[in-house]
Amino acid sequence: MRLQPHPKRARPRRSRIAALLAGALAAGLLGAPALAAPPPGAPAPKLALPSPPGGEDVRVLVFHGATGEESPTVDAAIEAIEKIGQQGPAQEHFTIRATDDPAIFTKPRLGRFNAVVFLTGDGDVLDPAQEAGLESFMEAGGGFLGVHDAARAEPYSEWFTGLIGARPAEHSPSKVQRATVEVGDRQHPATKDLPVEWKRPDRWLNWRENPSGKVHTVARLRTTTYDGGADAGGWDHPVSWCRDYDGGRSFYTSMGGTAASFAETDFRTHLRGALMWTTRLARADCQAAISANYEAKRLTEPNQPGQSDQIGEPHGVVTAEDGRVFYIGRGGGDASQPVVTDWDDPDIGKGKGQVHIWDPETEQVTLAGELTVFGNKGGGGELVKNEEGLLGIELDPDFARNGWVYLHYTPHSEIDRDTHMAKRRVSRFTLDQQTDKLDLDSEKVLLEWPVQIHSCCHAGGGMAWDSEDNLYIATGDNNSSQYSDGYSGNNPEPDFKGVSFADARRTAGNTNNLNGKILRIHPEGDGTYTLPEDNLFTGEETDEGGGKTRGEIYVMGVRNPARIAVDKETDTLYAGWVGPDAQSPSPTWGPAKYDTFARITSAGNQGWPYCMGNKQPYRDRNLPDPSKPLGWYDCDHLKNESPNNDGLVNIPPARGNNIWYSPQGGGPDFPRDENGVPSYREDEQQLTLPWLKGGGQAAMNGPLYRFDADNPAKGKWPSYWDGKWFVGDFYDGDQPRHALVMPKGDTVGAQPDHAESLDGIVPVGEGGIRNLMDWKFGPDGALYVLDYGRGFFTSDDKSALWRVTYKGGEPTPSPEDMAEPALRKETVR
Repeated sequence: MRLQPHPKRARPRRSRIAALLAGALAAGLLGAPALAAPPPGAPAPKLALPSPPGGEDVRVLVFHGATGEESPTVDAAIEAIEKIGQQGPAQEHFTIRATDDPAIFTKPRLGRFNAVVFLTGDGDVLDPAQEAGLESFMEAGGGFLGVHDAARAEPYSEWFTGLIGARPAEHSPSKVQRATVEVGDRQHPATKDLPVEWKRPDRWLNWRENPSGKVHTVARLRTTTYDGGADAGGWDHPVSWCRDYDGGRSFYTSMGGTAASFAETDFRTHLRGALMWTTRLARADCQAAISANYEAKRLTEPNQPGQSDQIGEPHGVVTAEDGRVFYIGRGGGDASQPVVTDWDDPDIGKGKGQVHIWDPETEQVTLAGELTVFGNKGGGGELVKNEEGLLGIELDPDFARNGWVYLHYTPHSEIDRDTHMAKRRVSRFTLDQQTDKLDLDSEKVLLEWPVQIHSCCHAGGGMAWDSEDNLYIATGDNNSSQYSDGYSGNNPEPDFKGVSFADARRTAGNTNNLNGKILRIHPEGDGTYTLPEDNLFTGEETDEGGGKTRGEIYVMGVRNPARIAVDKETDTLYAGWVGPDAQSPSPTWGPAKYDTFARITSAGNQGWPYCMGNKQPYRDRNLPDPSKPLGWYDCDHLKNESPNNDGLVNIPPARGNNIWYSPQGGGPDFPRDENGVPSYREDEQQLTLPWLKGGGQAAMNGPLYRFDADNPAKGKWPSYWDGKWFVGDFYDGDQPRHALVMPKGDTVGAQPDHAESLDGIVPVGEGGIRNLMDWKFGPDGALYVLDYGRGFFTSDDKSALWRVTYKGGEPTPSPEDMAEPALRKETVR
């Protein structure tokens, strides 16, 4: 049952008119038939677009009807929209008519407007015939802009709820508060000229249901910057959004709750851009962030019993220019494969590191080759499992011509069963392009280094190229996860035959060791490599203690960087790594487990195992009793004083990371004492990145998307995502799967300006991509994702390669529906 509107107090009709300058654009909706109340049960009359559009002026109807007292913002809003209509070049001008008379929606002149603005609305302001007129207006290609309390209008209309996109919650803050608006859409005319971090006062609305994913959100509130009350919801708090709706275009902003808002230059810019789109004076993509516009399709089938014909234990993916997708299996077989864990057995840990190729033309999978690796162990205790095996894959920049494939792996043939040591290597192989088979005899070993395999974990593995054809290689710290209570990996006491397997100062913190690093080399045609300029070391440095360096090191102080990416437009390196195991911060030992992401523009030290997060130090350990604490590490003046250090004592200072998260949440920070040491009291921590939450967590860095307008592929992701950095976690649930807008420039440790969840696009949950192992964009602009499957150190029926494509269509309005320049100017009366 539809309630009747409340009686309104009598007041004169207000009409505000702005003269249109020469060269104004045509309305495109002129000449539409009259609207009248439809007979009971009859469909609403339809407005019709003239063909071609144009011939008259661009007009905007500003409606401010209310069932109660009129908002004090109305006069300020009308005056602002009048001035907006006169801004910019003449071809972008428009005239307005302002009215509080809802009868306008059943008069034929509604069809003379390009867009309708709802300024206020606190109840059922339209009767059925009037709402039918608005529906017909939208179906004919009209535009709608709702401002603030417009979300309260027509509360019993499901159609109007869809037009607005969301309804206010029962409780919203009543007071004006200054807050930060994060502007995530950097292309829409309503937001492209706004600051990414927009600080402004307003009355902020809460929502009954979060519309993100159902609408295209262009701006969000940073919830840590104001008090939203009990109904504020989570970190994702949209304030402005748009969508193509019922044949027309709808834009809504919850801002504009104060008269002062309409005097702000940036807010007027926001409204002007929204009106440019709704009036058809500008095109915009309001479909790119709507989850239903993406399709996730599983490309591989479950393996045949006892075989790996489709996929191995998923561990990395890369795409060729011709669209073929190469993905690797680390070395663990399915449940039917034997696992040897006895060090006296020559087959200890023997597994098959597999390279598979998915062909988009045939949609078939080829097993390109298998390497015999040390890596088929899993389950059991600390000294049983391991993460070695086939860890990374890249294709040569000239792969289409030479067929060269680079593999990062641990060959079983090189293990020493007495010392429990192995050699990790990066090798080049040649692929037969006709058969999609690797020639295993073509191996050229570029780089090889020792790793301990007595105790798990942290092998790293990712690889990537920059624009200068330098190859980046991510290596883990190759250290035990225990023996330090989950805090700094700095316990030198446990060792096996002289190798301290729990001291990351031996590896990640050591300038003369290739573990716990991101290496950068330049492969040469003969299978050797040279060193690029501006790596962290030249390899020639020494200090008083005789310590040395390795010139291959670009970044040191990383724990387990399984996934890295390089944006070739800027040669910026993006990396993520897994933290230790402590579940909470300790005033004695330091921060909890921090999984980490970093944007890296130059060589340096990311801090592990001395410092994490935004230069939060750990505590040193005493000897011979490492359970006794010593002093805190000085992140700006680091010394490697481990008895296992054979590199420099004075090492590069730690620098801050961009993103870190713990079981308590994202970006923990603490009050610091006079020496800069955080309190590490959980009740004092501030979570600076509320969109992040940990628990069972394993950071999986993703790509930075670059849109190619010349790419004809139908499923490519739209330009909305251009320049955004994708970060994720192995686990689904509350862990990150987000696209980030980073601050411009290369400020070290700068936190993201904006984060947007990808959970509805890269689907989580049962039937979705549960355990994200790797993700890359292909040459077709689609996103390719490896789902690890269920369990660990194995493959199962859920292990799969997926492709996520876009099906949302082009920006609107279509080029032929754009308003055209008028030949005369006119004032609406």
